[in-house]
Amino acid sequence: MPRPAKQSPVRKAVFPVGGLGTRFLPATKALPKEMLPVVDKPLIQYAVEEARAAGVEEFIFVTGRGKSAIEDHFDHSWELQESLTARGKQAELAEIQSWLPAPGQVAYTRQQEPLGLGHAVWCARHLVGDEPFAVLLADDLVLSETPCLAQMAKVYGRVGGNLVAVMDVPREQTGRYGILDVVQDDGRLAEAKGLVEKPRPEKAPSTLSIIGRYILRPEVFAELDRREKGAGGEVQLTDAMARTIGRIPFHGLRFEGRRFDCGSKAGFLEANIAFALDRPDLGAEMSEILGRYKDALEKA
Repeated sequence: MPRPAKQSPVRKAVFPVGGLGTRFLPATKALPKEMLPVVDKPLIQYAVEEARAAGVEEFIFVTGRGKSAIEDHFDHSWELQESLTARGKQAELAEIQSWLPAPGQVAYTRQQEPLGLGHAVWCARHLVGDEPFAVLLADDLVLSETPCLAQMAKVYGRVGGNLVAVMDVPREQTGRYGILDVVQDDGRLAEAKGLVEKPRPEKAPSTLSIIGRYILRPEVFAELDRREKGAGGEVQLTDAMARTIGRIPFHGLRFEGRRFDCGSKAGFLEANIAFALDRPDLGAEMSEILGRYKDALEKA
């Protein structure tokens, strides 16, 4: 059997950041939800750093109204840099410069109407062009030794096609996710013959759900061009991917690490605790703080 051809590297990543973040009002009235911090770093920065660790060179943000704070965050702040320099705060200066993309690596486009994730990705079609690309949803934060997208990029180099990060969920929760209809599964990599967006538990073909990490072939844009509405009356990325199956291989990768749903208040709070505990400079102090609430936890 011939070996699969070597895949082109994934150089571009799309970040859909046009959502309103209504679950976090009033905090998100003037602040984009993607700028909410986990410990001391905004969610969108975690996503950009994860993409960079996977070899991504171009970062495409699909924004909406009121998202200028994201653009400012990934730009130089000359006043802050001059202030830090004058005060001799070299460590802080290096910290804010270390993760900034280079000039020309960042692009922004607007999603004028909130028509769904598929529509947001479609808005980036001209910036992506005719090459494979990643999609990262900042709401999904993964704590892992090897960044989630880097794990995917390695597997993509071997299998090609469309590849998503997946995790097993309780059957009663399938209505929250895109679910794979699996052909074969070796325990880490699953090949799918179909996808269903947010199926009822009794209709779900499996419990293997997609999280907010994708590596996609550009052919998906032709399907998104149809602008067909699916679950929730929105243009669903899952539906467009499903229509490519049979022409393009489709796999789900069970990533190594722990995913936090930072689109929910409970998931966001849990992520702050987990990431603080994982930090060498904060772990011991955070453990001590949590210990103070032992009695309250036992009563809960």
